[in-house]
Amino acid sequence: QVQLVESGGGLVQAGGSLRLSCATAISGTIYAINTFSWYRQAPGKQRELVALITSGGATNYPDSVKGRFTISRDSATNTVYLQMNTLKPEDTAVYYCNADLLVTMMNRREFWGQGTQVTVSS
Repeated sequence: QVQLVESGGGLVQAGGSLRLSCATAISGTIYAINTFSWYRQAPGKQRELVALITSGGATNYPDSVKGRFTISRDSATNTVYLQMNTLKPEDTAVYYCNADLLVTMMNRREFWGQGTQVTVSS
């Protein structure tokens, strides 16, 4: 029904930049999009939110990435981007795209991409 495909991960040196993309394929109709988000999960750690954008364009970031990461969305294609600047080794993780949707007015569901690896070398 909803497929999310991330791309853009890779190996980068500390201080460098990467731009992640999340392509959204929606088959059928949905009622509304609540939010798109990026999460990350490092080995041995819990998955954590790194950026969120609402249907109205409001964004939210944790302090660990605020000022370095920027989430954006192309509403025409529902492609979501995560621009990551001034990367640090602690940003190394698998990054996942998340969509929080209303499939129908009363049916809220979350969808996840398969993840893309980001590795920051010191």
